Amino acid sequence: MNLAVLKGGGQYRRTTMMMNDLDAKAIPPERAEPPVAPPEHPMRLLARRYLKSRVGTAAAILFLLITLIAIFAPVIAPQDPYDLTKVSIMEAERHPGETSADGRTVYLLGTDGAGRDMLSAIFYGLRISLGIGVISALAALGIGTFMGLLAAHFGGRLDAIIMRVVDVQLSLPTILVALVLLAVLGQGVDKTLMALVLVQWAIFARNVRGAALVERGKEYIEAALGQGLPARRIMFRHVLPNCMAPLIVTTTNQMANAITLEATMSFLGIGLPQTQPSLGLLISNGFDYMLSNQYWISVFPGVALVLLVVSVSLVGDRLRVALNPKLDS
Repeated sequence: MNLAVLKGGGQYRRTTMMMNDLDAKAIPPERAEPPVAPPEHPMRLLARRYLKSRVGTAAAILFLLITLIAIFAPVIAPQDPYDLTKVSIMEAERHPGETSADGRTVYLLGTDGAGRDMLSAIFYGLRISLGIGVISALAALGIGTFMGLLAAHFGGRLDAIIMRVVDVQLSLPTILVALVLLAVLGQGVDKTLMALVLVQWAIFARNVRGAALVERGKEYIEAALGQGLPARRIMFRHVLPNCMAPLIVTTTNQMANAITLEATMSFLGIGLPQTQPSLGLLISNGFDYMLSNQYWISVFPGVALVLLVVSVSLVGDRLRVALNPKLDS
């Protein structure tokens, strides 16, 4: 009897092992639990969110096209409008589409009062306007970010001093401050850049301080402080990367503001000199010809300025939505 029981128990064990083998073959372990897909790269996720908007995509393409024109203006421009050996007063005030006196050149956008090809002048004007806007916005970003991080991290008297300076500057009209600075500094590209940086850094400082104060109250910053990490590392390695989303949006918006402000000052005659004309100065040069029905000298640079500012503004607005998942629908 005991032998029968043992045999029966052995048969049961053999049957159980065979069933387990069949189950293992029927459902492989690798199919039972599929591997988790790796997270999407942040830049690819940002690009996918950005490209959801057709308007944003069109604005990005337009801005990229304008940037390429500005960079390669000396190569693609039909004429160097500021080379006196290639500009003739005999070609002055020609209508759009009109040919030159020798019949070799077609002025697609006409010429101005000095005989310069307006298409070439606009290409070179885009180069200067876009360059000033980008450089001034990035310089103001660097100064404002540093001052905002200092105010948020150390607080106390330093925070109060920096923020009172920011409040005073932001309470004044931007154009008024820029006009006063240029009246004191004089004309020139470097003077214009300095004035634009001085009127923009306060906006970055306030935005960075607000974002840094929010991050400073989170647990990971308390853990970093508890570990005794230096203040520089906490500010630039932990706080700053988490403040980049609003900074990117602010930078694009301030770039558009800087281009508009520089064009305004150049139109008033206190910005760039005649030897380095931006779009604002080209509009100013053609303003006197408007009454004589020679509209193209002023209108075409104005259209180029509008396209540049609108493209930058739309890119910044779409970035604001793409960087905020709550707004991205």
